[in-house]
Amino acid sequence: MKRALVTGAGSGIGAAIARRLAADGLEVVLTDARPVEGDGALQVDVRDEAQVAPAMVDLDVLVNAAGIGSTTNAPETPLEVWEDVFAVNARGTFLCCKHAIPGMIARGGGAIVNVASVAALVGLRNRAAYSASKGAVVALTRALAVDHVADGIRVNAVCPGTVDSPWVRRLVDESGESLDELRARQPMGRLGTPEEVAEAVSYLVSAEFVTGSLLTIDGGLTAA
Repeated sequence: MKRALVTGAGSGIGAAIARRLAADGLEVVLTDARPVEGDGALQVDVRDEAQVAPAMVDLDVLVNAAGIGSTTNAPETPLEVWEDVFAVNARGTFLCCKHAIPGMIARGGGAIVNVASVAALVGLRNRAAYSASKGAVVALTRALAVDHVADGIRVNAVCPGTVDSPWVRRLVDESGESLDELRARQPMGRLGTPEEVAEAVSYLVSAEFVTGSLLTIDGGLTAA
């Protein structure tokens, strides 16, 4: 049985991904910065290399779903917010990949899926730090893909649009936006679901001829 680890698996998209991979027949390790219920679950702060390194062992699949957001433009973004968003979204993804890849090489290959965002592909208002951090995830995904294709490791990213998750609802509360406003900017007229993102991740985990790709799940947002 292949062994997968999902970061940010405590709720929302990460939890949906973990459930989907388990349904696909993988042994799934759940990790989150907060305690997670489940067999073999680990509490791991992806910003901390000392916590990350021992968790990234004996993996066939890694999904980097841990992430945080921000809802300000650049002048209104405190430096500590910028640095914290990058610490989780960019550094956390890097650290998990850094420590998972050697083991994957030893096992003959593997698959990594990073959760990026449409905010890395188009300009969105009041998302300066978040957009920049997810842009870093996209660039890292492509770099890892070419670095490790000969090792049998495929590295891809999903780029969700606005997904109806606890995380998005918290950001809405912080920013004063409304879910209706977010729905209105979607060409399909609705938000995505965590399960729809999980379906895309499941595809990338099994798609043997796909690496270095970005799979956008956004209801047509980037096409409009």
